[in-house]
Amino acid sequence: MKKKTIELGFLKFIVPFIIGLATVYTVGMLLPGNSTYKYWALVAAYFFPPFGKETIIPIGIYGGKIPVPITNEIAVINPINPLIMALSIAFVDIIVALFLMWNYDLAKKVPFVGPFIKKIEIIGKKSTSKYAWIRPLRFIGIVLLVMVPFQGSGGLVGSIVGRFIGMKPINTFLAISIGAVVGCSLIAFFSDVIFSVLVQDFLLSIMILIILIIIGIMSFIYKKNKEKQSKKIR
Repeated sequence: MKKKTIELGFLKFIVPFIIGLATVYTVGMLLPGNSTYKYWALVAAYFFPPFGKETIIPIGIYGGKIPVPITNEIAVINPINPLIMALSIAFVDIIVALFLMWNYDLAKKVPFVGPFIKKIEIIGKKSTSKYAWIRPLRFIGIVLLVMVPFQGSGGLVGSIVGRFIGMKPINTFLAISIGAVVGCSLIAFFSDVIFSVLVQDFLLSIMILIILIIIGIMSFIYKKNKEKQSKKIR
């Protein structure tokens, strides 16, 4: 019985990694042209600030034949299907939520992983005080939390906030899944519309990309400043 418990625990720990890596690898290999490396790079970048879904998805969708000033050459940037980008970034949040649902306590005992989880717990505690409105809404609150941009990898904070407000792990997982899919789909839809309507020349195209990157950086700086202010108050 004990051996089966250990084996089950090991499977719960490793299965999310296998599912995640296998899916991202397969989707990347199925993409046309040289979009594969662009796709893998963007999915990986989602794990690191200041990039969030609000910047990663539009950058992935962006593409086309763009005239380069002075040289008169044509630069080709391969776009990635909006639905693929949306579901891929949502998938990252879902896999993270699945991992924490199965391994929250176990992960804290693993070297290197444990300290990281504890660090995220601190973020979760700050989030529950900052987003006090989530507690009465519970399921809907977690859905909305994950939907809203500038949250980074919503599966992380969403899982911890759901745990702290007393939601069942499976309910938290479902709320994160719904919020991730809906939120990422909305970002992809509006990004696609904006690029279709507004991108007319090279300069405007570059300007939009720069704005997206600046938004991500400003969001990251804003979070860091708020953390410093909260530490000073303490």
